[in-house]
Amino acid sequence: MFIINPDPYSLPTYRIGPFRTIDLSVNHCLPESNLIDDYFNTRFNNREFIYTENGRKAINLALTSCNLEKDDVVTIITTSGNFYISGCVTSEIEKFCKWSREIKPETRVLFVNHEFGYPIIDLHKLKDYNLPIIEDCAGSFFSKDKNDTIGKTGDFVIYSFPKMFPLQIGGLLLCNRQGIVDKFDQVDDLKSRYVKNVLSAHIANEGEIIRRRLSNYESLKSLFNSLGLTERFSLESGTVPGVFMFRTDNYPLDLAELKTYYWAHGVQCSVFYGEKAFFIPVHQALTEQDMTYFYEIMKSFIQKIS
Repeated sequence: MFIINPDPYSLPTYRIGPFRTIDLSVNHCLPESNLIDDYFNTRFNNREFIYTENGRKAINLALTSCNLEKDDVVTIITTSGNFYISGCVTSEIEKFCKWSREIKPETRVLFVNHEFGYPIIDLHKLKDYNLPIIEDCAGSFFSKDKNDTIGKTGDFVIYSFPKMFPLQIGGLLLCNRQGIVDKFDQVDDLKSRYVKNVLSAHIANEGEIIRRRLSNYESLKSLFNSLGLTERFSLESGTVPGVFMFRTDNYPLDLAELKTYYWAHGVQCSVFYGEKAFFIPVHQALTEQDMTYFYEIMKSFIQKIS
């Protein structure tokens, strides 16, 4: 049994990322380990990388390296082509120059956002523009595309660890140019130690993390399909989703109100602005009961407006 419309002082907490309150104490007790360094050296084929406090800082460092002037343009390209883009991205770009969703004569950098784990198709074709490419893989740590180009095409690649792992801080900037990352300040020793310990503890379970995310996606897809709510993106082979996103076309829903309703039940979520679509967590820490709770919240909202 689930309580709908609970006491606001007794809410659960479900985040888009897998961090839970219990992870606070678990992470505190983890042994020191640098296993994640070996993993990254192998995965990135010894390309240069630097840990950052978060994904925003990694974006900032990449833009700093592009020597932009205030009238320059960073063109943002996304998987969906929808105008939605996180303010975390645009606010960092605005510290340097202008941004656009179209390639213009003033474009000096292409910022490629693999949205919610879904890779951009034919990414390699962007190299024809002969412009620096920043790949935003914040929600696509585990995803692969059929041409194996994601995370390997950009001059810079951004990762944000809390979207995929149960920790509270941490990002990474990968650079395909030699001698760039050495110019940047490293994240302080305590934070670096925390990030490495947590990632090292979980990276050995990479296969299980991927399996659980895919299984949870299929469970949510089945539950929401029963309400007439279908997936927004097709889950192609190699894609590991960062969220479960569903279309809401079949109902006259106020998506802002739906967002408030989910948050009032302790579930982090958002509208895919510009479309009749909405997204909720799908991470590996969710149980079948958690996902049934998400379904019951949605069902009660539909009943409320009927």
